[in-house]
Amino acid sequence: MPHLSKAVHEHRLSAMRRLMDRLRVDALVFGTPDFFQYATNFQLDVWPWERPVFVVVPRNGETFAVMNELSTNHMRFAAEKGTVWLSDVTYYSEHPRVTNRLALPSQLPEVVAGLLSQKGLGMSRIAVDVIHPILAGAQRHLPELTLRPATAEMRSLRWVKHDEELQNMRALAALTDWVQDRYRENIRPSRLVQELDHAMAALMVEEAARRFPGEDFEILKCWTLTGAASASPHGDGASCGARIAKGDTIVNLVLPRLNGLYVENERTWFCGQPSDEQAKFYRVAAQATDAAVAAAVVGRRVCDMDAAAQAVIEAAGCGEFVFHRTGHAVGLMLHEYPEDMAFNTRALLAGEVYSSEPGLYVYGLGGFRLDDTVIVGDEPEVIVRTPKTLPYATVG
Repeated sequence: MPHLSKAVHEHRLSAMRRLMDRLRVDALVFGTPDFFQYATNFQLDVWPWERPVFVVVPRNGETFAVMNELSTNHMRFAAEKGTVWLSDVTYYSEHPRVTNRLALPSQLPEVVAGLLSQKGLGMSRIAVDVIHPILAGAQRHLPELTLRPATAEMRSLRWVKHDEELQNMRALAALTDWVQDRYRENIRPSRLVQELDHAMAALMVEEAARRFPGEDFEILKCWTLTGAASASPHGDGASCGARIAKGDTIVNLVLPRLNGLYVENERTWFCGQPSDEQAKFYRVAAQATDAAVAAAVVGRRVCDMDAAAQAVIEAAGCGEFVFHRTGHAVGLMLHEYPEDMAFNTRALLAGEVYSSEPGLYVYGLGGFRLDDTVIVGDEPEVIVRTPKTLPYATVG
């Protein structure tokens, strides 16, 4: 599985230039980590609220960036591997230097203004993902510069994935299926849930090293909620010391990232034979997941995925146990754009990727959620293959 290639870069550049045409701007400026990675294929090693960064994508000319000196060697590693789509970087210092002094953070407005002027953008109209005080400061030095907030429009850049991105996500999804099989082998009564999750994460790291050597892989979370705690989508806040008990409903999340792209794989398990009530909620949740997946068809509306799942749940008389939308897009962020599935009436596009994770949360009994990652197409493609049958989900 190679890093994303120049073909993905060209795909994204074309999308950005089309957006510039639509907005009638001369450049895009990004200052948030996810958009920085979108434009450069570089995963930031700093938080921009603490160490600001800006990447400028002009309509004409090469992309350039302003970054903190802390990223110097990280960028060199990426450049040597040929994975970054950026070579023109101006660094600034975060401490006074005796020699080879770089610009300090307080001087960043002047630095940014000088770069924009040098690149022929000093009197331009520029779209930005966020209005940042440093950009506003640069504008004071360039009175003819216009900054145009374009957060909503920029989000559309990330809806449709390139074929290489989809291949990356398919490979990652296959790894999550492998991890879920390991969970199935290891769930047992009295096991500490946090110990189980760390053990499964360790296994995933070893398997990822075998499948993706030298790639950019990380685990956001392996997380298990057992028993009563699983009735809250995000647990009860008391996971330390929690143990699996016989009869528990268990919800787990496997959330990794490969080369900047996430996949979601979440399942519901039973430690021992489930009761009739547990089995009923499980089947309804699984059917609702499948219904949302079936609606991930080009030309249908984004909200149709949510509506399809909710129809199954309402028909089963379980509407009172729903506390969140059916899903969201997946990509450079785990919760990618669009995030408003339930209310979004635009048509689905080929190559979008969504989670399908309708959930039922029954206080005192547990949670029931089976999360598939699906690629929109004329025929939806589910890339998470972990079975959703009740026999498979019964373990321990």
